[in-house]
Amino acid sequence: MKFSIDHSLAVPLALAAPAAAATLAYLNARTGFSYDLSLIGPAVKAGLDVSRREKNDRLNFFYVLEDHAQGAASNDVFLIHGGREWTYKEVYQTALKYGTWLKTKYNVKPKDIVAMDFMNSEKFVFVWFGLWEIGARPAFINYNLADKALTHCIKVATASLVLVDPEVQHNITQEVRDGLPGVTVEVFTPELEAEAISIQAEREPNASRSESKPQNMAMLIFTSGTTGMPKAAILGLCMVLMTGGSIIIGRKFSTKTFWQEVRASNATVIQYVGETCRYLLTAPPQIDPVTGEDLDKKNKVRMAFGNGLRPDIWNQFKERFGITDIAEFYTATEGSGASWNFSRNDFGKGAIGRLGTFARFISKSASARVVLDWETEQPWRDPKTGFCKRVDVGEPGELLYQLIADDIPKKFQGYYNNPESTESKILRNVFKKGDAWFRTGDMITGNAEGLTYFSDRIGDTFRWKAENVSTNEVSEALGNHAAVHEANVYGVELPHHDGRAGCVAIVLAEQPSEKLMSDLAKHAHERLPRFAVPLFLRLTNDMQMTGTNKQQKHVVRAQGVNPEKVGNDELYWLKNGTYVKFKLQDWEELHGGKVKL
Repeated sequence: MKFSIDHSLAVPLALAAPAAAATLAYLNARTGFSYDLSLIGPAVKAGLDVSRREKNDRLNFFYVLEDHAQGAASNDVFLIHGGREWTYKEVYQTALKYGTWLKTKYNVKPKDIVAMDFMNSEKFVFVWFGLWEIGARPAFINYNLADKALTHCIKVATASLVLVDPEVQHNITQEVRDGLPGVTVEVFTPELEAEAISIQAEREPNASRSESKPQNMAMLIFTSGTTGMPKAAILGLCMVLMTGGSIIIGRKFSTKTFWQEVRASNATVIQYVGETCRYLLTAPPQIDPVTGEDLDKKNKVRMAFGNGLRPDIWNQFKERFGITDIAEFYTATEGSGASWNFSRNDFGKGAIGRLGTFARFISKSASARVVLDWETEQPWRDPKTGFCKRVDVGEPGELLYQLIADDIPKKFQGYYNNPESTESKILRNVFKKGDAWFRTGDMITGNAEGLTYFSDRIGDTFRWKAENVSTNEVSEALGNHAAVHEANVYGVELPHHDGRAGCVAIVLAEQPSEKLMSDLAKHAHERLPRFAVPLFLRLTNDMQMTGTNKQQKHVVRAQGVNPEKVGNDELYWLKNGTYVKFKLQDWEELHGGKVKL
């Protein structure tokens, strides 16, 4: 039997193949299917991994370190700091020693919480994993905190032991110690470090690290939240550890040393937050003193990962330092959701999240942006139905993440020892009776292409210098000054700056003078972290109030610090350690980019 081929089909098929490929490429570009797949795939894999570890009672992240230390990655570098390197095996062995030392010297038991007031260092990592090794939990204290905020965080953590980096021991005043009865406060001196290193390590039995569910506390990280003092969020996250990569940590961020450390370590990924990228951009180029070569692009970095890279410097940053990929993310410390924008081109520049058609369809039930009532700073509700309303495309709305109404801790573990603040983040009966959603407190804008952008921070907290500033904390600190009748604290946008700078509309009991202005500045610096000290004062005779007798923030926040918009009020700004008058000429220089705060 013979078969014949109809060659008349050859030409149409030859043309159809590339045509089909082009059509698929076009559809993929329009729907973002491959992009969605790149996000959903790892998420599913991570979920399966957590389920496996839960089944085997190996949820404690110490086991991840142990697996690498005893496996193929044993001699791979895990930690680099100060020009030194530690392999996975070395970090593991050191963590065992630190765990044994913490147990024998301080009687730290499983589930105990130990507060750590540390700057970045290898010792920070060793103590952290040493606590996990014996089944205890670290509570990370922001080393900028002092006074009441520091005492508050340690108390909330219910820690009976606090380890303090020698470089920040000046924050542990006698007043702080007196406010912590029954708490052992130890400065982690070189002598204590020598004790920990020289001890005979003993691995704790697995029972000490037993965990019943993934949402159990792994560590506490303090966040300002939306009101009041810092709150302790319950977490667990170690991306570098999970991937078996290497992490390089600097003691403190510096534009002078950042790229030197990147080049020396051959880092392929860098992490940024807030204005980090802007600071790196404004720094002068680093020139090789011998060859005269511009070193800006002399690195192996392929991706910058973090949050806070603004649209106006997005491409400048990539081009100057030769970085091809940006991975911008958005989440809250204690949040129940997150968004990603992995970008290799101008599409998505400045966005905090990106979803294709398929992922948008899935996420519609998991997240929502709703209309905000700025007067009450609560999501607006329909007078007839009582339900909230989603914003239109292109309009800013508060971002919400859906929770499991009858099992809230499954997605939102809340604030440790603070049920009132936990409940304040939960919004119920949002779109239907009985549902529950997590309030992010952030205004987010989305477009028709699946991109989302950060718009504003609601209420009593604003971000400055990559930190959340609590207006209540600042207001309380200034209100304790004898010359202050009332203080209304808020954040204002400034030209050529990210985040919001602290400003206080203030009613004084006496006329301003050089002595008073200097005293106010000193008062603020003594009681607040540096990033929370207000940069501007707005002296006013009449405080603007809302219909519910609350301080009006929205109007003064919108007016900012433009002298032409504040009426008869006088503006002052922090300069050379005191508050001096802020004039129209100062505003024009600030607007022209001649001033960097």
